[in-house]
Amino acid sequence: MQYIADSWQRFAACKGPHADLFYPPNTVERREERARREADAKSICAECPVIQECLEHALSIGETYGIWGGKSEVERRVLLDQRNKRMRKLD
Repeated sequence: MQYIADSWQRFAACKGPHADLFYPPNTVERREERARREADAKSICAECPVIQECLEHALSIGETYGIWGGKSEVERRVLLDQRNKRMRKLD
């Protein structure tokens, strides 16, 4: 088991009272509300000292929810698709 104290996560800017911005609520969220929440989360990511580690972690585990490394679920899926296409070209 990896402990937060021993990893990049302890330096993450998303920790704290605003952590709920990074995941959709359990209730219905209107498109405008989602866009605003995600923009707020991404602005926190933009200042994060471990944004790249966070993104790589999310990509490596196939994280399907929330904002990770400044990227949404859809944006991470696009990144993975691009990586996969590049890898197929190298084969």
